[in-house]
Amino acid sequence: MSTEVKERYRDADLAEFKTLIRKKIDKAQEQLEIYQNAYKNDGNNGTDDTSPTFKAFEEGSETMSKEANSQLAIRQEKFIRDLKNALTRIENKTYGVCRVTGKLIAKERLLLVPHATLSIEAKNMQR
Repeated sequence: MSTEVKERYRDADLAEFKTLIRKKIDKAQEQLEIYQNAYKNDGNNGTDDTSPTFKAFEEGSETMSKEANSQLAIRQEKFIRDLKNALTRIENKTYGVCRVTGKLIAKERLLLVPHATLSIEAKNMQR
């Protein structure tokens, strides 16, 4: 029977990461709302009486802008989901453990990329 104790971050460290992640989620959700409002906005600027050529350019630009904002919103939703998954790992006390090597991910890396699930070592092995 194995009594191997897995390496993990202390509860105090987990609490620190939890605070950091919650702040990032709040900020990311604010940004997501901005993106969603931007691509849902009909953008009617009252240019119906301007020349048809200008209107065509404006509509093309508006469509590109809506697509760009839609893509940004999708990326932001994924980021929020990844952060929420990190909170779950904190609750399970598995946060900060590389899913490939089983070793602790460097604290510096987690402070920069709090939703990371791979150590730099494992990330480099993927290349």
